[in-house]
Amino acid sequence: MKNSPSSGERYDRSYFDRWYRDPQTRVKSSAGIRRKAALALSVAEYYLERPIRTILDVGCGEGNWLPALRSFRPKIRYTGVDASSYAVERFGKNRNIRLGSFATLEELGLDEEYDLIVCSDTLFYLPLEELKVGLDSLAHRATGVAFLELYTEEDSLIGDFPKEGLQSAAYYRRLLKNHGFCSVGSHCYLGPDMAERAMQMEGQN
Repeated sequence: MKNSPSSGERYDRSYFDRWYRDPQTRVKSSAGIRRKAALALSVAEYYLERPIRTILDVGCGEGNWLPALRSFRPKIRYTGVDASSYAVERFGKNRNIRLGSFATLEELGLDEEYDLIVCSDTLFYLPLEELKVGLDSLAHRATGVAFLELYTEEDSLIGDFPKEGLQSAAYYRRLLKNHGFCSVGSHCYLGPDMAERAMQMEGQN
């Protein structure tokens, strides 16, 4: 959920305590994350027609999706990427989280194919040029489904969200379509090689 490793110092333990753990201020709960994970997992397996095996989670924070995903599929191979030095130092080894940003994905030695790519609570923080660079990198790795959670200038948002710089829904739809992603609803997108599997009433591009 960060822009670059240098800016990741903002996302220290106190940040995660406030927005993810403190009952008075948190905007995400383990139950909410589990519901999102179940959704993304089900959509991916619906189109792949098999259990998912590999997951790339970009902007993963502390890797909070991993316990939820493993509760459904214990044998998945999970790779997380985040710009928070704190998150990587604390959870990197146990949760396989690498220090990096959306703009540096090509430098991290990632695999070329993933059944499920997750970008949850992260894309709306990015400058547009970094978003475009990252989408280029993700497009050829998305051999299944990508959960790309984007909010727009029309949305009503609560929490640590940017106050400016968000674009319209029409803009983001064009951007994702230009990178080959096909929307199948609820922030889920088929990768370029999977787009033809969507029936006319499933795809929303």
